[in-house]
Amino acid sequence: MMPELPLDQVRTLLAVVDEGTFDAAAAALHVTPSAVSQRVKALEQRTGRVLLQRTKPVRPTESGDVLVRFARQLARLERDARGELGMSGAGEPTRVSIAVNADSLATWFLGALTRVPQEPRLCFELWREDEDHTAALLREGLVMAAVTSSPDPVPGCSVRALGRMRYLPVANPAFAAAHLGGPLRDALAEAPVVIFDRRDDFQDDFVRALSQGRGAASGLRHYVPTSEGFAEAVAAGLGWGMVPEAQAEPLLGAGRLVRLAPERSVDIPLFWQQWKLDSPALATVAEAVAATAGEALRG
Repeated sequence: MMPELPLDQVRTLLAVVDEGTFDAAAAALHVTPSAVSQRVKALEQRTGRVLLQRTKPVRPTESGDVLVRFARQLARLERDARGELGMSGAGEPTRVSIAVNADSLATWFLGALTRVPQEPRLCFELWREDEDHTAALLREGLVMAAVTSSPDPVPGCSVRALGRMRYLPVANPAFAAAHLGGPLRDALAEAPVVIFDRRDDFQDDFVRALSQGRGAASGLRHYVPTSEGFAEAVAAGLGWGMVPEAQAEPLLGAGRLVRLAPERSVDIPLFWQQWKLDSPALATVAEAVAATAGEALRG
């Protein structure tokens, strides 16, 4: 028979992870540090797994992540049940945590949140993260849902396709005239380039695609870690870059940008992943996100 997971022990594990230390968790739970330590040890013995790395701050192991995610989902269900029973505090809103990539946040995602009905009352906690990494926040249980580039569901989550975000290789006209003469694949390997952050290899991948796997973008790189700032840096002439179609089109129309390869674009598929919970709040948000993505993204 599978052993049960005592809820007080699971909640204590979550408190230790969130607070960072056993002492801080004890203060948050209004118990002694010894009681916290005993509960965590009992849970580790019950599961037969080491659940925490005893570092500062404390971090969950891979097995600990599973139980932390379970604890957060349990807390979500408890809040929903209390709300339906009228046991929530007066006017207390429901918090929905979502991981979303910067380009979606700057273009279409906020419009989705404005379509969420006013009742029940919700407040949103958005985590900005690259679409290739938002799924990690789901695995850790830090968010309830995420816009991600991965079609593979995180354990305990469902997934649905949202559409494709198109990116265009663009540059300021004067910059293009000064730096991008000759074969484009060669020019891009030497020209200054705008990069979102040090994990961003989008521009490098585009140059590799042009050169059939040889080379990458120039080492002369400007790092601009906001979506709006990135597009503006390219339009200002700091370097070339891959800009979302929704941001590039008005700048192209105003003559501030030119397309570098009119026949080329890159589409990034986006997916919505969320906890498999019967949560009215989460279901409402998911429907608004899917509807808005259907209008804003390519099919």
